[in-house]
Amino acid sequence: MGAAGKTWAIVLAGGDGTRLRSLTTDETGVSVPKQFCSLRGDISLLHEALERARAVAEPDHICVVVTEQHRRWWRPALAGMVSANIIVQPDNRGTANGVLLALLHVINRDPHARIVLLPSDHHVNDEAVLAASLQRGIRELDGGCKQVVLLGISPDDAEPDLGYIIPESARAGALAPVSGFVEKPGAGRARDLIKAGALWNAFIVAAHAAKLLEVFSKKFPQTVANMKKAVAHDIETPHTPDATAVVYQTLLNVDFSRDLLTGEESALCVLPVGRCGWSDLGTPQRLAQMLQGLQISKRPAPPCAVGSSSDPPIPATGFLNLGRQYAQSTAAADAASQPAS
Repeated sequence: MGAAGKTWAIVLAGGDGTRLRSLTTDETGVSVPKQFCSLRGDISLLHEALERARAVAEPDHICVVVTEQHRRWWRPALAGMVSANIIVQPDNRGTANGVLLALLHVINRDPHARIVLLPSDHHVNDEAVLAASLQRGIRELDGGCKQVVLLGISPDDAEPDLGYIIPESARAGALAPVSGFVEKPGAGRARDLIKAGALWNAFIVAAHAAKLLEVFSKKFPQTVANMKKAVAHDIETPHTPDATAVVYQTLLNVDFSRDLLTGEESALCVLPVGRCGWSDLGTPQRLAQMLQGLQISKRPAPPCAVGSSSDPPIPATGFLNLGRQYAQSTAAADAASQPAS
C-alpha cells in the first residue's frame, strides 16, 4: 500500500430517510432527513456521528457527504467545518456513489489515506464499545490487512429487516473473511443466521482508500473513470465546479452493500463489535425500542467543535425531536382508536 497516510473519517449524511418519513415530517409538511433530527431534543444524529468519527480521526480529517437539496439543514449544522471537508453531492444517487465521490476527494488530498465510513443516521448507546472496535479496525490496517474491513454488530435479537454479514468462521471477536450477505432474511432465517455467527451489517467500514477504490474500479470502471475526471476538474477550477453535477446526471442509484460489496467477498473481512446498543432507527418500531432503552434524564450535548478553536460553534441541536414526534404520533393513533362517545 506504500507510505502510511492519515486516518480519515467519512460521515455519510446524504440520504433522504424515507423509511422514517411518517415521523420526520414537520408541522409544515416538510420531511426532515433523519440525520438532522435528534432523539430527545438535544444533539442531532449527525452530530453524534461526528463525535463518533473523532475516535479515529483528527477534526481536520473528518469529512461529511451531504446532498445539495438538503442545504437548508446541513449548512447551519456544519457552520464550523472547513468547506473542503463538506463534500456536496448534486443529488442523491445511492450510498455507493456518495462514498465514491468522498473517496476520490480524500485520495486527492492524501493518496495513502486510511478511511472509516460512518453513517450519520444511526444511534449507539455504548459509544465506548464501538470506538474500541473502530480503533481496532484501524490497527488491523496498520498491521498489514489488505482487505476492506466491515464492522459487524453482535445482534441483540433476530431483526428480520436488517442486513446480515456471514463470516467464514464464527470465533468470538476474531477478524474473519466474509462469506456472504443476507438482506432482510425474515424472522426465522434471522434466528438461524445468528446461531451460525452472522452479524448485523451496520455499514461501518475501515479500509485503505486505495483498496476500496480498487473494489469500485473492478465493479464500476466507467463510473470511476468519469468521476475521477470530474473531481479533478472541480478541484482545479473551484469557481466553475460543475463537472461532478454533469456526471451525476448520468448515474443510476447504486447501493454500497447490495450493488458494490455483494460478489466481492474475497476482498472483505468482518470484525465483530460487541453489543453496544446500535440501531439504524430504520422504522418507527425500532425507534420506539431505542427510546425505551434510553435513560429518562436528558443527556448533555457533548462538545462538537469540528473546526479549529477559532471557528464559530456548531449548532448541534436536531431540527426535529424524534422522541416527541413518536409520542405525538402514538397519542394520535390511540385517540383515533377510541370509540366515539
